[in-house]
Amino acid sequence: MEQAARKSNRETPARSLHGCRNCRRSKVKCDEQKPSCTRCWQKDLQCLSNFQLKWESNFRDRGVAFGRSGLWSKNSPKERRSSTGSPGSVSTFPKEAIWLATPAIHPWTFVNNDLALLRRLCDEEQNNAEPHLLPAFDAKTAIGDQGPCGPMLSFSRPPSPSSRSIEMSEMLMRNLRPSLSLFPLLDELGNQVLFDYYIKQICPRTMHNPLSQSPFASVILPYCVSASPIVLRAIQALAACHWSQYDSQYSNVGLHLKLRVLSDFRKRINLDPRVLVAEDPEVLVIVMFLCLFDIVDDCNQQWIVHLQGAKDIIRLRRQQLHLLTEANESVQHDSVSSFVEIFFAFQDVMGRTACAKADLFGSSYWKEDDTTINPWMGCSPALVSILFSVMDLSRSRRFMVSDKDLEAFSVRAAALNSRLKALEQGPNADEKDQIVHRVAELKRFACVVYLNCALYGGKPSDPMIRSYVWMILKDILKLLALEATCHVIWPLFVAAVELNPLDTERWVDPETRSATDGRRLVLELLAKMAKSSVSSVSRTRVVIEQVWKSRDFSLSKFSDPKQESIPDINDWEKYIAPVSDALSLV
Repeated sequence: MEQAARKSNRETPARSLHGCRNCRRSKVKCDEQKPSCTRCWQKDLQCLSNFQLKWESNFRDRGVAFGRSGLWSKNSPKERRSSTGSPGSVSTFPKEAIWLATPAIHPWTFVNNDLALLRRLCDEEQNNAEPHLLPAFDAKTAIGDQGPCGPMLSFSRPPSPSSRSIEMSEMLMRNLRPSLSLFPLLDELGNQVLFDYYIKQICPRTMHNPLSQSPFASVILPYCVSASPIVLRAIQALAACHWSQYDSQYSNVGLHLKLRVLSDFRKRINLDPRVLVAEDPEVLVIVMFLCLFDIVDDCNQQWIVHLQGAKDIIRLRRQQLHLLTEANESVQHDSVSSFVEIFFAFQDVMGRTACAKADLFGSSYWKEDDTTINPWMGCSPALVSILFSVMDLSRSRRFMVSDKDLEAFSVRAAALNSRLKALEQGPNADEKDQIVHRVAELKRFACVVYLNCALYGGKPSDPMIRSYVWMILKDILKLLALEATCHVIWPLFVAAVELNPLDTERWVDPETRSATDGRRLVLELLAKMAKSSVSSVSRTRVVIEQVWKSRDFSLSKFSDPKQESIPDINDWEKYIAPVSDALSLV
């Protein structure tokens, strides 16, 4: 028995030939588990194997035998050296083989040869297929006029690895220079990750449909190539502010960058006030990003200050443009200026629908006959024109003193109502998806609710208002299910503030058949939009909740006929306008 046990121990090796370094060093058997053996995993060690790639050509150049080749040959070492020219190596080629000169391999040889092409050549070599010739390249075209010149060679197959080719590859990798950046100033400013965040996270969130191209990318980014460091730093500040909603460590970074932008901006204006009316729209772009920063930052009221400043700058620029036109000087209105002006004008209109204040920008931006949907606005200029007229007419209602004024008011209100019902908005010719068209129709429904509340004294208890409110909420739910990045903050706001507190109707999910209360549905939709919006959803929610509290508190007064109808103040001005100051709904 003892002899059998000893024999068994001798037959079972104590360690493996392919074990890891730690097990071989400790002289224990390695189970060779991958990526880490059991022993290294238990001891929290780095499991490294002794596997090493060796090239026969390297051994041949050094005059050393490659593995066991030639050790068991019947030929003498002298015969082997004479046949191969190097000691310790055995030639596998016939004596009558004709050796061709190896072509010189230059650094530009493999320019424009991708991985797919190399794989195809390797497959052809393994399958002994007829190889395709690699295209020849002109040296000056590949590396420039200052590069080395010489005849370009085409290889039928990739050369076998050799010490020379390896050295050339290493030298080529050392001499490679990084590609030129589209925004060279970012290398000096730092925080490049914030600029990437703006491109990949903020720009897509500014559109209702990801298939559409955001003007914050298609218009602003090309301008940033030649813009000053202040513009790039303003973009980084906006990105840090938006990122701080998910990671608080970027909050201080955003504030620091914003203060730096304001300081540099102030110095720039004090140094040369003419930049305010310069043809370059840099000042307007900086103010736009500062405005967006305060909107993202819980809709800070400071964004209204930037809006007012932008109004004055645009007025001065238009006066300068008018003077140049009278002087017969050709002045082109660039796409950056056009977009920035539309941005401020649209922010002004949508914000005034909530607070019912006087406008800062006029109606010249909105054409009544332009029914083409703007993908960024999510509606047509014709719809914005109707909204603008409704707000002005609503503000004039409080100044009516005679029956003639009342009659003129009724005529204008009926005309706006007819225009809104007959409005048919159409997408651009390049717009392939119907999501933007559905968003535009949704905003038209919200405009119907707003018009009836602002001009006809509509209330949440009215049947027409109730039907439109639930239609809007259901359409928003379907749109968010189709496209999570679709932000329709204004229609949701209009439907939420006009939701009847006494309405017991519930939304029933067609799939789960679960019933959801109207207010809970609004809060769930706001939570979904908060993840994919640049708007201040949190401030919008606060305003909506304040309106709900005011309506609940006033429920006991509805039965009092003296308090039910107030001639000068409608339902919108009573509950929504007082708590919606400086609210952005874009």
